[in-house]
Amino acid sequence: MAIKRLGKMTSSQRHGSKITKSGISKKKPEKRLVVALRKRGGRDNQGHVAVRSRGGGHKRFVRVIDFKRDKKEIEAKVEAVEYDPGRTANIALLLYKDGERRYILAPSGLKEGDKVLASEKAEVKPGNFIPLAKIPAGTVIHNIEMSCGKGGQLVRSAGSGADLMSKEGKYAQVRMPSGEVRLVLSNCWATVGVVGNQDWKNVSLGKAGRKRWMGRRPKVRGVAQHPGSHPHGGGEGRSGIGMPSPKSPWGKKTLGKKTRRRTKYSDRMIIQKRK
Repeated sequence: MAIKRLGKMTSSQRHGSKITKSGISKKKPEKRLVVALRKRGGRDNQGHVAVRSRGGGHKRFVRVIDFKRDKKEIEAKVEAVEYDPGRTANIALLLYKDGERRYILAPSGLKEGDKVLASEKAEVKPGNFIPLAKIPAGTVIHNIEMSCGKGGQLVRSAGSGADLMSKEGKYAQVRMPSGEVRLVLSNCWATVGVVGNQDWKNVSLGKAGRKRWMGRRPKVRGVAQHPGSHPHGGGEGRSGIGMPSPKSPWGKKTLGKKTRRRTKYSDRMIIQKRK
């Protein structure tokens, strides 16, 4: 797939681009593996705005993705590579020998007709799901489990891949796309290869309307608002955010204020931070 410029038909298309659909199947998604997406517009169960700048968006269906890959030792054939409106990566429809169909994240290079397998004895090639203990050091992986049997949670966006650096004892060292190096249990599973659709990050939306199709509403700067609506607002002409520190719309410190709850999370599995 490649990036295609939209042309100069309108002022908004002049700078816009999109990804060509070469290699993407034109078939309709598997009916049993889609669920209608209920829109909430950033509201909680009481109707209050919990997340600002959300709302609208095009009608979509959620594809049910198999992150666990728990059909072990059963070979599957890639029936189609499809577009998923709910994520940056493309997805692959697998047809197992027992007749069941499931969606997985499509790694780069995987195409229609290929065979994939989830097994400890599987070959180290893109699409196969293998324990970290059985994957050679230096291999690029994605869809990595954090707890054995829970399913892949790490490295799932388009074009991302983690490096399996080394294995010592019951832990493996994995370098994340952010540069963070962390320990993962060697009995956790991961998919070999890089997540496909690498050109996604190079797409230029070209106009604000494409962002609205994604369900994102405009954001207004605090300094441009009324002083009753934001602590940064008000003043004659253009003015800064003021002292002593930047604030959120509700008066809480932001832009550098640490909000992590130390009682709940731990850094003991992180060897090297991304910063």
